[in-house]
Amino acid sequence: MRRVVVTGMGIISPLGNSVDSFWSSLKEQKVGIGTLTRFDTTDYRVKVAAEITDFHPENYMDAKLAKKMELFSQYAIAAADEAIKDAHLAPESEDCTRIGVSVGCGIGSLQIMEKAYEKLQKRGSKAIPPLMVPRKITNMAAGNVAIQYGLKGKCVNVVTACATGTHSIGEAARAIQCGDADVMVAGGTEAAITPLGIGGFAALTALSVCEDPLRASLPFDKDRSGFVMGEGAGVVVLESLEHAQKRGAKIYAEIGGYGATCDAFHMTSPEENGEGAARAMMLAMQEAGLTTKEVQYINAHGTGTHHNDLFETRAIKKAFGEDAYALNVNSTKSMTGHMLGAAGAAEFIVCVKSVMENYIHATAGFQEAEAEMDLNYTKEPVEREVTAAISNSLGFGGHNGSLLVKKYTD
Repeated sequence: MRRVVVTGMGIISPLGNSVDSFWSSLKEQKVGIGTLTRFDTTDYRVKVAAEITDFHPENYMDAKLAKKMELFSQYAIAAADEAIKDAHLAPESEDCTRIGVSVGCGIGSLQIMEKAYEKLQKRGSKAIPPLMVPRKITNMAAGNVAIQYGLKGKCVNVVTACATGTHSIGEAARAIQCGDADVMVAGGTEAAITPLGIGGFAALTALSVCEDPLRASLPFDKDRSGFVMGEGAGVVVLESLEHAQKRGAKIYAEIGGYGATCDAFHMTSPEENGEGAARAMMLAMQEAGLTTKEVQYINAHGTGTHHNDLFETRAIKKAFGEDAYALNVNSTKSMTGHMLGAAGAAEFIVCVKSVMENYIHATAGFQEAEAEMDLNYTKEPVEREVTAAISNSLGFGGHNGSLLVKKYTD
């Protein structure tokens, strides 16, 4: 199979609307969580979220077109714009039938659904906006990115809840490996901080009700009480090594392996012994031809819920054995909140940056874990050589995804 490399990255996040600002904020341990401002939370127990600020869609696309898109699509185009420019990829000079898109979204637009339902109740069915359906559905992120840049290759929308971003990048890598495409624009996007989004996850008792932004998202900590809703988009440009070298592209890192499994266990809870998530990591290492001793870092799914963090810890131990204790494990969600369908893509970008700079960010707010959770959860930032890193994502429905990022060598 063809080797797949990363040549461009873009992000819209609660920590900044560029990769540079995002990465700098992570290194400074800034927490992108604050008081929820999108709607009146008087009747909600949840009072905080990780919202995007200072986002102006007209900076990335035609203002009239932006008005016809929902926020999740706008985020996707903005992140794709940065990634394509970062890669110095000129679609108009390429065979666009060989450039594909794999940008997923877990939920789509709750905003337009809420507005349309309100109009339905007040004025009847004739008041429903004619573009409600195409603006709401999750595949419109990928479709709008393809339209924006004229990309005519494979265009797919992976939806695996919180594993969406990871699977979108993994499946894009597969498309390049098997020859379906030379270049893929891949990642995830989400914008679900709405009354229904917050209310729905709160009804599941999945969200933290802590009102202190610095103590609300506490992955792996004994005081963790749920996740904080985030939003944004992460997009990367993937290329076959041959294509990247032919056009003289800078290469950030290589995708060494991809593992995807299913727990087949429960709608919302990971498998208690971590077997499914462990297999995903093992498959990624097997494809990369690496042993457990050759991986230094895991960017964990690490949501801050009791079950996820405990069961993911068990999965890491099952996959790595005694070598688990030599790993640095952290959670980007300690600072970004949970970006849902965008989370895996944002965290993949973190792994690429860690491999490039030999730097592992801290799990912000982490103080102490309970007895069984005895791994190194990276209380303080670490500078160490990172030749291989794994990004994990676990989604409702039992979806597990692991991407292994390697330092690029000729």
